[in-house]
Amino acid sequence: MAESVVLDPVDLRILRLLQNDARITYRDLAVQVGVAPSTCLDRISRLRRSGVILGHQLRLDPTKLGRGLEALLSVQVRPHRRELVGPFVERIRALPESRSVFHLAGPDDYLVHVAVADTADLQRLVLDEFTSRREVARVETRLIFQQWECGPLLPPGAGADDQGRAPGPS
Repeated sequence: MAESVVLDPVDLRILRLLQNDARITYRDLAVQVGVAPSTCLDRISRLRRSGVILGHQLRLDPTKLGRGLEALLSVQVRPHRRELVGPFVERIRALPESRSVFHLAGPDDYLVHVAVADTADLQRLVLDEFTSRREVARVETRLIFQQWECGPLLPPGAGADDQGRAPGPS
C-alpha cells in the first residue's frame, strides 16, 4: 500500500479548488489560497511528483454521445484465478461502453459501470461481451436512474478548512 503524503492547509485548499475547477489559472488559484503564483506552481508540481495529483480528466455527458442508459454490472468470474482475471479485465476495459471497473471482495468479483444507447444495446453487451465468456459465471444488471457527484476527495480529518469552516462550493 502506498504511503500517504503530508498535506498542510494550503495544499488542502489547492486540492479542493482544483477538484472543483481543474481549469483555474495558477494566478487565480494563488489569489484564492493566499500565496504567490510561483509558490502555488511549486506546490502543484510537488503534489504531481508525489502522486497526489494523478492527472486531469475531461468529463463528457453520455446522453449527448448517444449513450443515455447507464448500468452497473455485477460479475462473478469462475475460477477466480490470476491467469483469467488479467485478460478479463483488459477486455472489459477495452469496451467502448465501459466507464469504470472495480475488483471487489464479496460474492461478486467485479462491478462494471457501462453506458449504452438503450436496453437492446445493454442486452447485446451483456450477452455478447460478458456471459459469452467462459470465465463469467454470472452477471447481474442494475440500471442507474440518477447519479450525483460528491465533494472533493481529501485526507481523513480534512473535512473543514483551516479556519474550521465546512467545505462548500468554491
